[in-house]
Amino acid sequence: MTSQPTLSKAENGPDRPGEPGGGLQAGLKNRHLSMIAIGGVIGAGLFVGSSTGIATAGPGILLSYALVGTLVVLVMRMLGEMSAANPTSGSFSAHADRALGRWAGFSIGWLYWFFWVVVLAVEATAGAKILEGWMPGVPQWGWALIVMVVLTATNLVSVGSYGEFEFWFAGIKVVAIGAFIVVGGLAIFGVLPGVDAPKAGLGNLTDSGGFLPHGPGAILTGVLLVVFSFMGSEIATLAAGESEDPQRAVTKSTNSIIWRIGVFYLGSILVVVSLLPWNDPSIKDKGSYVAALDSLGIAHAGQIMNFIVLTSVLSCLNSGLYTASRMAFSLGQRGDAPKAFARTTSRGVPLAAIVVSVVFGFVAVFFNYKFPDSVFLFLVNSSGAVALFVWLVICFSQLRMRKIIQRESPEKLVVKMWLYPYLTWATAALIVFVLGYMLTDTEHDGRETVLLSLLVAAVVLVIAVVKQKLDGSRAVAAAGADEPAVAEAVADAH
Repeated sequence: MTSQPTLSKAENGPDRPGEPGGGLQAGLKNRHLSMIAIGGVIGAGLFVGSSTGIATAGPGILLSYALVGTLVVLVMRMLGEMSAANPTSGSFSAHADRALGRWAGFSIGWLYWFFWVVVLAVEATAGAKILEGWMPGVPQWGWALIVMVVLTATNLVSVGSYGEFEFWFAGIKVVAIGAFIVVGGLAIFGVLPGVDAPKAGLGNLTDSGGFLPHGPGAILTGVLLVVFSFMGSEIATLAAGESEDPQRAVTKSTNSIIWRIGVFYLGSILVVVSLLPWNDPSIKDKGSYVAALDSLGIAHAGQIMNFIVLTSVLSCLNSGLYTASRMAFSLGQRGDAPKAFARTTSRGVPLAAIVVSVVFGFVAVFFNYKFPDSVFLFLVNSSGAVALFVWLVICFSQLRMRKIIQRESPEKLVVKMWLYPYLTWATAALIVFVLGYMLTDTEHDGRETVLLSLLVAAVVLVIAVVKQKLDGSRAVAAAGADEPAVAEAVADAH
């Protein structure tokens, strides 16, 4: 029986793999990576938040999803180019560190970690609400605690246990959405046996006030509402660093992102707005997917959807804890976080990075219960635009990293960004435009989200710059202190 392959020397650290401190291990199998790549793009926000987008933009929400989906495809192509050439648990943060400078890797790494520990609290609370509805004997905070403890335990065992849990969580999501699209599609064309759906039909796309009932501007408003449900697409590039064949995993994930977004997002939303008129009250009251299932007369549609949402929540929690801990591990490796974060157990698990991440998640859960409208609301809003910041940094990193790869290791350029550099610049401009448009949005808290996120980003950036200057001063001082010893050694040699 062969032992698990380990990562490159740079990723593992000085000790032997399998020993405490020996670094991350390649414990993720190809099937794990495939399902993480497929399921990572399907967030709970797709099921929960799509009803608001449909109410705001009507059938035109399809264009909003298509616009954001295109943006994600382009950003993932850039990230795939860099990660295929240099797979690492730090992903875009490590690339930014090398391409733009230590300040960039430090800033975006900590912002990304902050985003995911807040997501842990949001998802734990969402899952607890569903579980409390099923078993009210356990209070909501108790369910949140149970869910967090169980998933923390799985992440602490090994990366393989995380991969196994995520394989099944993501599998359930994929099967559920696939079944929804097939059943809904048959109903739309009137060929679903035993089901009478008088409201269903492609005419719903234009009958109730047209395809854009609130005008073209609603497309951009829809973008603001759906953009954050795409966060998680990049998880596969972080996880690839712990796989048996990182380059193959990244390449496969990058190449498949187009059909994943096309099927799971555009396909399922198209079914929803075709089964029911976009302004049907049930979409807002019950949620888009529950309302669509109810319109087909499927028994217990609400509970079926609650199970699928719970699975998505657990998947998001599982991946969120994994992602936050691996980013903390990478920051520790690069000296941008405490060194303890970069230490691993004999199973290749970054224990301190996981524990610290989950502790902050627990603290955020506490704030959600004690101060939901003040402290927790600030945490959520101040991390809301991080997705766009990450994508923008990926754009600028790729512009620089392409030249570095071409100069040092052109054979590693197995994934290439299309129409470089023009499409990269166009993507960055679109992200900046979306951020600017959010500043005009007061109805859906877009302005507050951007301003608070910029405030937190500015604080982190100042810390990064100060730290870089202090590190530089210490290096100069250390070099100066060594000069007499060097001179003495040279004299002795002569």
